[in-house]
Amino acid sequence: MTLQSAKAKSKGNGKGAPSFKRSLKRIVLWALAGVIALPVVLSVLYTVVNPISTLMLARYLTGQPVTREFVPLEKISTNLQRAVVVSEDSLFCQHDGIDWKATHQQVAQLFKGERPRGASTISMQLAKNLFLWNGRNFVRKALEAPLAILLDTVLGKRRVLEIYLNVVEWGDGVFGAEAAAKKYFGRSAEKLSKTQASLLATALPNPLVRNAAKPSSGHRRLAGINRSRTQVAGDVLSCTLP
Repeated sequence: MTLQSAKAKSKGNGKGAPSFKRSLKRIVLWALAGVIALPVVLSVLYTVVNPISTLMLARYLTGQPVTREFVPLEKISTNLQRAVVVSEDSLFCQHDGIDWKATHQQVAQLFKGERPRGASTISMQLAKNLFLWNGRNFVRKALEAPLAILLDTVLGKRRVLEIYLNVVEWGDGVFGAEAAAKKYFGRSAEKLSKTQASLLATALPNPLVRNAAKPSSGHRRLAGINRSRTQVAGDVLSCTLP
């Protein structure tokens, strides 16, 4: 091989490397664009299509049973709607997907070295159920915030609450208000009493342990507090009216 041909080959290799890097960069950028665009596309789709949660999807893929019957919000007792909103997100009708005041307080606690608790809205919990994963970590929390605002903006409050009550886990393999009402009380979600609604609402923080049909004394106490708060909470469902 001559010196000239060796130089030519070297130049050719030099051109190939930048070309590969450009192609790889393009692939990464397109992948990122897809990751960003997917929740937007799905959120728009969910205005008319009834979704399943990531947890339900995982159970389907692993052959585990899933019990769920999607029902419209008007087929879910207002007793349950009120009990869940009061228990999970009392300012549901007043925020844009994030309770900024509560979030600020939790961040302040974090900087003080304390473990932050609470501040998760129904919209944030729905974002987790539809797009993310279970578990406590800051990465997931950071992703929840913009997704919650997206869902609140695209779906509106009524649809957010409707989907949430139909995808939230209420027991091992039991998802949504209709399945939970039938399993624990032998009736449809539309017929739930105030006491039954409060028992279901206060089971949500730990649905695999708290059984609404057979509540522990602690669970029953929480349900009683929830019912009392619900009675004086005012019109917490004003933003969900058709």
